[in-house]
Amino acid sequence: MVKKIAKISGIVLLAAVILIQFIRPAKNISSDTSNTIETMFPVPDSVRAILTVACYDCHSNTTRYPWYAEIQPVGWFLNDHITEGKRELNFSEFASYQPRRQYRKLAEVRNMIDQGFMPLESYTLLHKDALLSPHQKEMMYAWVRTVRDSIEARTPADSLKMPNRRR
Repeated sequence: MVKKIAKISGIVLLAAVILIQFIRPAKNISSDTSNTIETMFPVPDSVRAILTVACYDCHSNTTRYPWYAEIQPVGWFLNDHITEGKRELNFSEFASYQPRRQYRKLAEVRNMIDQGFMPLESYTLLHKDALLSPHQKEMMYAWVRTVRDSIEARTPADSLKMPNRRR
């Protein structure tokens, strides 16, 4: 009786694993570049290379999918990371952000890199090239500072500050 239950359970599990392979999230691939950060601000090649390798898979509309993204539920897990990453910051939509949000998000980029929160450790485990060297971090910090200075120069300072909220 136990062998029969184990066999039926195994068949049901195998069928479920096979069936979920047909339920796939939509791919995060777009060729629209009309609102990318590069349409508003210069991005040096060295910084673009860092963004492409360490940021864009989760923070743009141009994810490079590894082979294992085709296996469910791994694909679902990756899709959740991408969706959350784009919700926080999407370099492909950066030009559509209000200056205050652009300014704040760039400060967050610096802080997240500085504190070691980005790129995510779960990402760098499989993408060793996304680990940032001290020199790469300094290049990112300098670029962020330059872009934030540019935003400050063309935007009234008051509009870059968060409004005071009453409690």
